[in-house]
Amino acid sequence: MDAFVATQPRVVEAALNYLAPGIDAPFVYTDVPPPGMPARNGRSEAHRIAIHDARPLMRRLSLDTEGFELRRHPSQVVDFYDDDAVRRVYYPEIDALLRAATGAAKIVIFDHTLRNTAAGQSGQRIREAGAHVHNDYTVASAAKRVRDLLEPAEAETRLQRRFVEINVWRPIAEPVESWPLALCDAQSLDWSDLVVAERRYPDRVGETYAVRFNPRHRWFYFPQMRRDEALLIKCFDSATDGRARLSVHSAFEDPTTRPDAPPRESIEIRAFAFF
Repeated sequence: MDAFVATQPRVVEAALNYLAPGIDAPFVYTDVPPPGMPARNGRSEAHRIAIHDARPLMRRLSLDTEGFELRRHPSQVVDFYDDDAVRRVYYPEIDALLRAATGAAKIVIFDHTLRNTAAGQSGQRIREAGAHVHNDYTVASAAKRVRDLLEPAEAETRLQRRFVEINVWRPIAEPVESWPLALCDAQSLDWSDLVVAERRYPDRVGETYAVRFNPRHRWFYFPQMRRDEALLIKCFDSATDGRARLSVHSAFEDPTTRPDAPPRESIEIRAFAFF
């Protein structure tokens, strides 16, 4: 990976938003905060980062080393804004993809989110691009999510063995020209870079990782992603045997994007793989 960074010319420099120094307990309320409480605690600090084209490395990247990989994966879904089609057709497609990619004994798909960077596009399942460096699950919240999803006896049995949370990210309009996704090589990430951030819902409190800047971080992206490509991102791995346990990521504003580029439209699936 270091040799690639040193010798390959294809790179863009862009701002990535890290957690600002001095903030140790960031939180955000997803709804109206309680009286007297701010909507969020924490702010971002932008750093100019070299983000390398990962396409020349596609065949070498893996979930267990870098924490992400790209696969060609056509889908039979015509309209990803059709929630029924996504659940009926796309969920089984992703189940098969993740079984093949991981060798897992069981896949549990539990969520999907659509994103559209066009102005005014929002809704229960349509969000803007997440333009801050983060990871979706912590050690505690990954295990809690398993307990939320499975029956108690099965959850406790599954938690005794290896389990992995994987996000599957795909463009639903092609190619991706604006706000692509940057991915941090897990080998360059240190656990001390991660800060637990609370997402405070009306009925529960979730946890993600915010990320402090570290000049050792190595960043990559897949330019011009197509609708028949699926990006697998490891957001948590319970194994502590030396393989990648997670890879942080962020959308970023690509300075080479043409002014009239279409908005980025994408879908991400969240799933657990149990072994």
